[in-house]
Amino acid sequence: MSHDWDLATRLVHGGAMRSQFGETCEPLFLTQGFVYASAEEAAARFAGEAEGYVYSRYGNPTVAMFEERMALLEGAEAARATASGMAAVTAALVATLKAGDHVVASGALFGGCRYVVETYLPRFGVETTLVDGTDLDAWREAVRPNTRAFFMETPTNPTLALVDLEGVAKIRDEAAPDALILVDNVFATPLWQHPLKLGADVVIYSATKHIDGQGRCLGGVILSSAAWIKDNLDVILKQTGPALSPFNAWMLLKSLETLPLRIRAQTDTAEAIAEALATHDNIGQVIYPGSPDHPQAEIAKRQMERGGTLVAFSVKGGKAAAFAAANALELIKLSNNLGDAKSLITHPATTTHKNLAQEARDALGIDDGLLRLSVGLESPSDLIADLTQALDKAKSAGKLRTV
Repeated sequence: MSHDWDLATRLVHGGAMRSQFGETCEPLFLTQGFVYASAEEAAARFAGEAEGYVYSRYGNPTVAMFEERMALLEGAEAARATASGMAAVTAALVATLKAGDHVVASGALFGGCRYVVETYLPRFGVETTLVDGTDLDAWREAVRPNTRAFFMETPTNPTLALVDLEGVAKIRDEAAPDALILVDNVFATPLWQHPLKLGADVVIYSATKHIDGQGRCLGGVILSSAAWIKDNLDVILKQTGPALSPFNAWMLLKSLETLPLRIRAQTDTAEAIAEALATHDNIGQVIYPGSPDHPQAEIAKRQMERGGTLVAFSVKGGKAAAFAAANALELIKLSNNLGDAKSLITHPATTTHKNLAQEARDALGIDDGLLRLSVGLESPSDLIADLTQALDKAKSAGKLRTV
């Protein structure tokens, strides 16, 4: 970009292209392929000797605008978009690893991410070790001579535990300098945490979440150095085909224009909700990275600008009480999605993390009373009132059951 614009300006104007018609809104190119002025031009494009598009699985103008705007947001050299967040995670790991390599990953991962690390990669000869991501000694002790990747999400899904990114980067530098650090930054959002500045090499997003932010479409993004993307990622995306739809890219482009406004408002409300829930006598624990009583408040203060839009809390009485509270909600919707304009709540033990063995859930702190709340754009007072009445009803239901 020719100007050193602030973030909000970049998210409105960054990466924009105009067709010959001079449209105000970014154009949507719903095309599979492209035509050439001559056979020589086609040959030059395929040889990489001339600029231009070849096929929308390889690249598309609308998708390219979204990628460039995301790179400007993240402060990355380059970005590539995918059809979903899980496509982004899988492609990034596959582009990094080969048979005989070893990856160390935090055990606290979204269920799909954990499946890729724990089950899928070993099928192709990649060794994996899952560790307690909050324990730097565990990361250090897991390193092997063939370690080529460290993978984590922070804050974690759903317990909002934190991985010390600078601490892991130091371990990598000392014990496995050839390894890459890949960070799933979905819960932190691009506004509140900047992994590339903290030592990470690759940042991954499910654009389905806050980046769309309105429950409309799927998408994923991988951000890194231009060299790594060109030498490692591009061939994987080209040959396996997890391409983002141009229409979805167009919607995500428009969503980026309002991202700072939405995330700031949602974070303000999440802070208010975390504070209010802490005083309710039917709550066993409230977990929010922005709260001073978070188990890793010092790390949160050091590597996150604010606590984010997610709040986790345990309802006293276990699964029955958590279900009763969730079912009593009138405004907040039951859904396993997050980062939406609508506030959404889910019971991780029976939804997003149901495939984990009980022992694994216990180790991660996913108890049967835990609920994960994604805070939306509704009035904070309305959300707090809805949660309060639901928790009160769950408490009364529990008393009736014990009589």
